[in-house]
Amino acid sequence: MKLLDGKFVSEKIKQEIAVEAADFLAESGRKPHLVAILVGNDGGSETYVASKMKNCEKVGFQSSLIRYDATVTEEELLQKVKEINEDAGVDGLIVQLPLPKHIDPEKVTEAIDHRKDVDGFHPINLGRMMRNLPCFIPATPYGIMLMLQSYQIDTVGKHCVVVGRSNIVGSPMSILMARNANPGNCTVSLTHSRTANLKEMCLQGDIIIAAIGKKNFITADMVKPGAIVIDVGMNRETSTTTKSGYKLYGDVDFENVAPKASWITPVPGGVGLMTIVGLLKNTLASAKKEIYR
Repeated sequence: MKLLDGKFVSEKIKQEIAVEAADFLAESGRKPHLVAILVGNDGGSETYVASKMKNCEKVGFQSSLIRYDATVTEEELLQKVKEINEDAGVDGLIVQLPLPKHIDPEKVTEAIDHRKDVDGFHPINLGRMMRNLPCFIPATPYGIMLMLQSYQIDTVGKHCVVVGRSNIVGSPMSILMARNANPGNCTVSLTHSRTANLKEMCLQGDIIIAAIGKKNFITADMVKPGAIVIDVGMNRETSTTTKSGYKLYGDVDFENVAPKASWITPVPGGVGLMTIVGLLKNTLASAKKEIYR
């Protein structure tokens, strides 16, 4: 078993981003600028956004955090999105999910200018990805592709089983792994919680991408020897043994699956770190007008 080390790969790519960001500053007189909007006080969201802001600073980006109480109206939030869309000094905008129940996340996602949608969730970006056109790829799938690329893992002709069908990870991941590229050129099975023969499907997988949001969902008896296992899960549980007061668990039972795998990502230290890299690369591409002019 070899570890797909998100910490090692993300640090390497961030160094490359920092060089490009410095060149951009020298040419344009400004830094790439990412704006994040955070609504409410969700613990996970606080942690994720803080990490994104910290990493922006590390690679030489400008970052701005706009906070709202959970009582903010949908109208007020949409007005702020409109303002940022029209601000030429902003390259990327993310609205951290989840949002309070009285705010429609789809409406907010569609309100973001697709040219600043560095999370890659806007229907225009998802549609362009489907057609293999230049676009902002959703940050987590993008990060996974960068990791596979970095380790030079040959995916051509492999059977990739994606577990989970979300618009954020599972569905776009299935499209990317099927595309005519490397990483890519897989035969892809997109499975989910309602798949009748899920265990049998997983056992066929040369590559398993687990993104179902359930702690230790993928067990050793679902993984064939030598499989490549990518764990997207970020399941938080309170803990008295950690300084932060919580512990992260993946969707894969790492302890028992790792001995069977040829490659596997840890949690933490795997896909989560690569998600931030995907976001940074999208923001830099937006600043440099590489996708949309």
